[in-house]
Amino acid sequence: MRRKPLLTLTIAAALLLPAASALAQATPPAAGARQDAKARQLDALYAEYWEALLKLNPLRATFQGDARYNDQLPNYLSAASRQREHAFLTQWLKKVQDVGEAGLDGQDLLSYRIFVDELTQALEGEQFPSWMLPVDQFSGLTSVPPLLGAGTGAQPFKTAADYDAWAKRMQLLPALFDQAIANMREGVKAKVVQPKALMLKVLPQLDAIIKPKAEDTLFWGPIKTFPDAVSAADRQRLTAEYRQRIETDVIPAYRRLRDYIAKDYLTHARDTAGMQGLPNGQAWYAYNARVSTTTDMAPARIHQIGLDEVARIHGLIRQIMVQTGFKGSLQDFFKFMQDDPRFSFKSEEALLSAYRALEARIDQRIPEQFSLLPKAGFEIRPVEAFRAESAAGGEYMSPSEDGTRPGIFYVNTFDLPTRKTWDAEDLYLHEAIPGHHFQLALQQELTGIPKFRRFGGQTAFIEGWGLYAESLGKDLGVYEDPYSYFGYLQNELWRAIRLVVDTGLHDKGWSREQVIDYMMANSAASRTDAVAEAERYMAIPGQALAYKVGEMKIQELRKRAQAALGADFDARAFHAQVLEDGSLPLAQLEQKIDRWIASRKR
Repeated sequence: MRRKPLLTLTIAAALLLPAASALAQATPPAAGARQDAKARQLDALYAEYWEALLKLNPLRATFQGDARYNDQLPNYLSAASRQREHAFLTQWLKKVQDVGEAGLDGQDLLSYRIFVDELTQALEGEQFPSWMLPVDQFSGLTSVPPLLGAGTGAQPFKTAADYDAWAKRMQLLPALFDQAIANMREGVKAKVVQPKALMLKVLPQLDAIIKPKAEDTLFWGPIKTFPDAVSAADRQRLTAEYRQRIETDVIPAYRRLRDYIAKDYLTHARDTAGMQGLPNGQAWYAYNARVSTTTDMAPARIHQIGLDEVARIHGLIRQIMVQTGFKGSLQDFFKFMQDDPRFSFKSEEALLSAYRALEARIDQRIPEQFSLLPKAGFEIRPVEAFRAESAAGGEYMSPSEDGTRPGIFYVNTFDLPTRKTWDAEDLYLHEAIPGHHFQLALQQELTGIPKFRRFGGQTAFIEGWGLYAESLGKDLGVYEDPYSYFGYLQNELWRAIRLVVDTGLHDKGWSREQVIDYMMANSAASRTDAVAEAERYMAIPGQALAYKVGEMKIQELRKRAQAALGADFDARAFHAQVLEDGSLPLAQLEQKIDRWIASRKR
């Protein structure tokens, strides 16, 4: 995974009165004072809520960089945990709604509405039994513990106390794994099960983690890289404890999960790919689509928008074919872009070097487009080998709040021939700078807004900004040859295709193969990419809709500002307006930009 201070009203008018006068004491508080008091009351509630949320969800605190709960790992998959979460959401929604929004404006009104909408949506989502689907190939138990325990992720390993904290978490992991198995058994009874194709991908992921000796596992990483701050005595003690925890707690838990999936669950997993194959699946998917896009658009409408965008972008790619003198069909051009050896990286190091050179090149042009820059550091790293096969081509992890962990752009070097030179520039712009790193790091630095906004966010805004950032390539000195510009169009096309295939899978009953075939016929996707993406949409239905829906809204707002302001339009100012309040629902973003346009025209 920013902005200006919170805008609260002043009570300057009241302060003009003599502080000790009888009139000042007898006169009711001014409207501004009442509003300011309500805003402060809500701010206090939001702060209390966030502290309670982190205590309820220690993993969230760890990923945020808050170390207070690094030794805790509640069984968040249990029925008791779901009951606690329901009570938590109900309690906090009532507390905030009891204060109400009357008299609020600016940031205060925005925070109130976002809070109420998010908790209301979370309570609405409880009707859908996602807890019966705790394991897939994309996230969760197969990837999060190794990411934490390998010593290169959010869990810190700087002191002996840090090592002790993870040792306690390892001891708590088996309860989670056993609960996942129990939940999956409940899912089998209710016919709420994962597609078989996904679970077949989970098995090799588990096999990569399960090793006979602790020293051979990913969890041994911190023991191999003790920092100087850990004494020799602690090193000896921790080495023995980690061996015991890994071999007694962690690996047996993974083995039990693997055995259950292979010997039992797979016989019940479904052959269908989309949510239509689940009880109440279409309603469940429509809910996911609303949450992901922050709109009320029905899946059928989103599907048609996708078809229209695919056709539009195909037209732009045909112009590149003319420009480059390519002879043949659109599909021939896609094949050429995939197969021609000039577009391949010679080695993993060459790929990583290309991205690091891009960083230096783009950084030089950033001041031309941006006045608002994050303070957090930034790094480029390869995706870890154990999860590379199912990971996306690039991913971003937000910096920690305390600044000890930078923002990280993970580059996938798996199946190197499928990683194309023409794909590098737009991927960097999206995942790194000025895409996710600018938006998410800036958002975390906005100390004047509630933490649920600093560390939360709407996918449509976050991913919409990432895709919009790709469109800035020419302004930032890249896309200088038609093949690189094709890379941008190909990836915009990819996000348009997502609208078609995600809704096709989950609302129209498309098969996994239909999705793969559509992606390969209509884009330059390799089969490796198409399979990974199809299975991603199967694992997290609706999430892929956010990118294009959010990007189209930001593009629409930019065009509106350019038309209204003419020569006075300033891209730096527009980008600051979009970013300075962090992630917003799209309707709230539109209202904000409209107000900004009106203020600039006066």
